[in-house]
Amino acid sequence: MSKILTVKDGKTEEPIDRQDWIETYGNLYEKKTFGTLDYPVNLYYLDLHKSYMNRIRWHWHEEMEIIIINDGIAEIATDDATYHITPGQGIIINQNVMHSIYSVDKNNCTFYSIVFHPDFLFGHKVGPLHAQFLLPVQSSRFFKAMVLDEKDSHQERMLDALNDAIAANLAKPFGYEIATKGHLCRFWAELISKLPQMTAAPTPPAHVSLDEQRVKQAMLFIRMHHAEPISLEEIAGSVHISKSECCRCFSRTLQMTPFEYLMKYRIFEATRKMAQSPQEPPMSIADLAMSVGFNNTSYFNKLFKKYLGCTPTYYRTHKIGLMPESDMQRL
Repeated sequence: MSKILTVKDGKTEEPIDRQDWIETYGNLYEKKTFGTLDYPVNLYYLDLHKSYMNRIRWHWHEEMEIIIINDGIAEIATDDATYHITPGQGIIINQNVMHSIYSVDKNNCTFYSIVFHPDFLFGHKVGPLHAQFLLPVQSSRFFKAMVLDEKDSHQERMLDALNDAIAANLAKPFGYEIATKGHLCRFWAELISKLPQMTAAPTPPAHVSLDEQRVKQAMLFIRMHHAEPISLEEIAGSVHISKSECCRCFSRTLQMTPFEYLMKYRIFEATRKMAQSPQEPPMSIADLAMSVGFNNTSYFNKLFKKYLGCTPTYYRTHKIGLMPESDMQRL
């Protein structure tokens, strides 16, 4: 279970356990609506030091996400840019933008993530407010992510509104849902005024790069078939491109090769199986390796140690319990 801070009498208390952390589809797309239909807002607090490889792996979702750093340095990547975010800063990640989060400071990186659907502010039906203030943001081909820094007076006001929304969802006084909507509307008004080009007529639908489209589809193929023998030719074939172009797409988007992504995903699946399916007696390391697509136990051990700094046996004995299963679901 992950931890989230609580506020009582204006003071921050120790974290409490939360069991409602985000679940994910196998296709990296967020599985459930954040919050409820009437209140599509959720707040999370995450310590990346407790996450597998100090990161939240690549994913995307319909909701907008704003991350505000509490301690440490986070590296947040989209398909075409990388941002280093420090305390006093935050970042807005637009809807449906593929992103990952990594702890640069491996000993300490915590942050709040507030995730909400813009329909919460503008309603589900298209109207004047929707057309004037929401559609320009959704349709902007340039707005994938935006860094916020409290040193900038305009961005400080945006951060103040977001921090007020966070505080409301931590304390949850009567009517906090209405208060949250007010805070998010303040944030949105500042956002839209910060991007004057958006106040003009809506641009064509947001451009999703061809690289991103291809890599998303290839990632889904790898996740579905990771336990089987997979060749680069098959990965490339799943998106109807050549092997060399497939490698270039992964390199430009994820800064790794398709094979490296496959290996990392298989190691992740091994840790997930150890954490989620304890057995008495436990599955042998050889069987575990086979179950995630390795036919060579020595190579599995080598990669496991490369990525996690310890052997599978040591990890199962000493580290299972240190990383909540719910945190692993977010990876």
